[in-house]
Amino acid sequence: MSKLDMTKAYPEYYKAKMIPQIVDLEPYYYLTVEGVSAPEDPLFHSAIEQCYAVAYGIKFICKAQDMDFTVPKMEAFWWVTGDLPYDETPRNEWHWKIMFRMPDFVGDTEFKQAVTAALNKGKLSANHQLRFEQIHEGRSVQIMHIGSYDQEKESLDKLYAFMNEYGLEMNGYHHEIYISDPRKVAEDKLKTILRYAVK
Repeated sequence: MSKLDMTKAYPEYYKAKMIPQIVDLEPYYYLTVEGVSAPEDPLFHSAIEQCYAVAYGIKFICKAQDMDFTVPKMEAFWWVTGDLPYDETPRNEWHWKIMFRMPDFVGDTEFKQAVTAALNKGKLSANHQLRFEQIHEGRSVQIMHIGSYDQEKESLDKLYAFMNEYGLEMNGYHHEIYISDPRKVAEDKLKTILRYAVK
């Protein structure tokens, strides 16, 4: 039985260059959860743990049906509300949506089954906010960032200049795809795709 590796099966989604490029994305289904906090806050880490619990639950349900897959890379949308720019907004006021893209054969039924199993095992709180939803970013620009999450400015400046050069406007949130696991990779070698939907 072969196991689906999303990273290898969808290189157009999980790969990026060191220079800005345009990509066209289809609608995809994701396991998601939203919140407001600094990324170092326990709330954020708890949300990640709950997402992983359900993502692995979905994986095992699918594996039992001979449709095994590797749990894909974590992603997140980041944004702020109010008048202050992002880098001047207090970190505890940052909005985020953690996301895990799901294979095409995963549906609402598998999601609900995995949620129930996680609740029964005490891995999910009764007031959890996890959702199974479709997101369509469409035309987007992206770049591969190497290094710390706090040192993204140079990469983002390249993206902004590219958008300006081609007359593109942001049409969505700041999107990060975490290609590297920060628990296993040195901070200066972390690989993160930075992406924005545009119009």
